[in-house]
Amino acid sequence: MKFFIDTANLDQIREAEELGVLDGVTTNPSLMAKEGITGKNNILKHYVDICTITPGDVSAEVIGTTFDQMIREGEELAELHDQIVVKVPMIRDGVKALRYFSQKGIRTNCTLVFSPGQALLAAKAGATYVSPFIGRLDDISSDGLSLIAEMREIYDNYAFETQILAASVRHAMHIIECAKLGADVMTGPLSSIESLLNHPLTDIGLEKFLADYRKGNA
Repeated sequence: MKFFIDTANLDQIREAEELGVLDGVTTNPSLMAKEGITGKNNILKHYVDICTITPGDVSAEVIGTTFDQMIREGEELAELHDQIVVKVPMIRDGVKALRYFSQKGIRTNCTLVFSPGQALLAAKAGATYVSPFIGRLDDISSDGLSLIAEMREIYDNYAFETQILAASVRHAMHIIECAKLGADVMTGPLSSIESLLNHPLTDIGLEKFLADYRKGNA
């Protein structure tokens, strides 16, 4: 399972990279704005800065909602760096754009996916990644993890090469359950990845080892 970090914060990306488990980065206009990154040139430069930190895929999102807008923006983003994956929304023109980019050899990430039908369309159109937002489904009392299971079954049935990128991951159990269900990738904040480190018995065991060492080596 690949670990992506969902942020535009360069320090957090560096920290995740130093941990040794980072495989890529996803970001979006909201995360850019959160870091105070505004203006087209600044945003494009920031994507390149992210690519210099991690050797993995970096999803860069188009802003346009028409086919022509998405194609123009996506081609510009893809030219920025070899690691860039063009992030396209799950809308009618987005599906058309996915097919176009696939035929041009430009890798894509279909975002804002909330149903098996949407996931099937994105895979049929040739998306490299499809991002089901499991946390947002949980927020409306729907089972986000069941969508991962349905997507895995559908993709395996027809040998789609599209990778399931579990997005809107909130905590450790989201990650564990996605791994058990066969998601190819997870993306979430640094805190969700670091939460996998934690277990009280680890802390207790380490403290006992150190205490015993101190007793014999005082």
